[in-house]
Amino acid sequence: MADKEKLISILKRIDGMGYKAYLDLKGSYDFGLFSLFIDHVQRDPFASPSLLRVEVYENSFPDKLYHNPNRKIALEDYISRAFSEGIKKLAGDRRGSGKSGILYIDHGNQEILQRSSVNISSDILEIRFQVGLPARGRRVMGFEAQRILMKILPEIVNNSCFYENLTSAELTQHVQCFEDAEYIRSQLREQELVAFIADGAILPRESGVSDKPLLNAVSFKSPSSLQVAMETSKECSVVGMGIPEGVTLIVGGGYHGKSTLLRAVELGVYNHIPGDGRELVITREDAVKIRAEDGRSVEKVDVKSFIHHPPGIGDTAKFSTENASGSTSQAANIIETLEAGSKLLLFDEDTSATNFMIRDERMQRLVSKDKEPITPFIDRVSELYEDHGVSSVLVMGGSGDYFQKADTVIMMDHYQPHNVTQEARKVAEEMPINRETESKGKFHYLQRYPRPESIKPYKGKRLKLDSRGVSNLIIGPETIDLSQVEQLVESSQTRAIGYALYQFHKNYKQKSDGPSSKEDSKTEDFRIEDVLDYLENCINREGLDFLAPPGRKQPHNLARPRRYEIAAAMNRLRTLAVHS
Repeated sequence: MADKEKLISILKRIDGMGYKAYLDLKGSYDFGLFSLFIDHVQRDPFASPSLLRVEVYENSFPDKLYHNPNRKIALEDYISRAFSEGIKKLAGDRRGSGKSGILYIDHGNQEILQRSSVNISSDILEIRFQVGLPARGRRVMGFEAQRILMKILPEIVNNSCFYENLTSAELTQHVQCFEDAEYIRSQLREQELVAFIADGAILPRESGVSDKPLLNAVSFKSPSSLQVAMETSKECSVVGMGIPEGVTLIVGGGYHGKSTLLRAVELGVYNHIPGDGRELVITREDAVKIRAEDGRSVEKVDVKSFIHHPPGIGDTAKFSTENASGSTSQAANIIETLEAGSKLLLFDEDTSATNFMIRDERMQRLVSKDKEPITPFIDRVSELYEDHGVSSVLVMGGSGDYFQKADTVIMMDHYQPHNVTQEARKVAEEMPINRETESKGKFHYLQRYPRPESIKPYKGKRLKLDSRGVSNLIIGPETIDLSQVEQLVESSQTRAIGYALYQFHKNYKQKSDGPSSKEDSKTEDFRIEDVLDYLENCINREGLDFLAPPGRKQPHNLARPRRYEIAAAMNRLRTLAVHS
């Protein structure tokens, strides 16, 4: 390892030379309090920034802040945010062409996620980040690079990577907030709840493009009949509304907060930063938002419990299409979600196919059942819970037919919840409906077995895996549209999903003791759920670095996705092939 004087010498020597002279910087340098590793150098000022790492060898953070996995995730998240704040304060005056002077670290928004940019152990704190090495035209700006690497970077490291230089109370609160959320989540099943919303929570967001809390918003207050107390990791309790297992309707007039509540529950699968307002909006980890998704591809999904013998198609036990309708896409989304292991489905009528959710009495009389291939969700929702343990939470503003199916009915009025279950039951009794139940046979579906070779991560001979924002995942020649997968929150998650699919393509193991060879691998032996279990177990054991393909070791910009979004991406890949 060279000392930092060597780095200064190189920068002086290459000043004014062609941009590729920056390649001479690759290597490691001793800065005393930390070491700098320049792992990858961009070849052009307009290319993606260079990849750097810092290793602080004398970890000054108390062991109590990261002695278990939950605290470790929260501490690493906090450090990434502190490093990012340091960049904003100290490196705002970029100079030069292209991406010159850019300093960036992958850090969180409102959610706290496990990410690859910060890694802490008892010995070492490692920070992975990007630097746009400065250029004038395509010439090296050696002295400007020296300012960034020798002056700005050490100050950022000093301010964010040493415990004594951080606000300990704020850091402790960040870690405690994450741990409390996890502790509450661990109690939900025991209390037969699917979600918990603490009194005082702020659910409305600043705007449609900002996930920050709305200023002066109405704070949440639980109705007494749904009020529960949950223990926190500090051995005290917090009071709020528990949403029970079963079938729950969220009703109310327009603009009164129905979808706002559901959105908070959707994102309650993640833990949030202090001050977000949803720190103690906690949802079971297996909750998945289900919606209609016109135009998506579907590969051999068994939708016959919802769609049976449509004209020109016949058997739908292995339903495939390149361009699904609203109802067929919503049916496929449900089955795929159950395949991935979920037992909690979330619906908003605004994003659902009306003919999939309900066929009322008048429509049944006009269009007879033998002419309608769709079994609406209303005729499966109770069966899913009673026979399969699958709960549903549905926003309904226009169909009272669901009253007779609901176990719990919550009415939102001026962003406040009211338990109107008894009133809804009385309405259902006083205004009975005579629609016929249209389900045929018991609900069930055939498992599918994905073929690893159908994941095609190469474009020609080049491995191509990346994200374009949150909503687009590039795998080889394909771009997967994830814009309707509503519980993805960061492009770093999307990128990690691409890497996860690559690992399935390349290295899927039937057993944890070693990879199966092509000769003895039987793709029909593992289900989609098995693949997701394997990926989760490997990440739990090895961290996000497990996902990195060859040539991309020590990835700097991955955030952990849920298994359900990995499955969603796999199912939307148009090259996917399965056995069933």
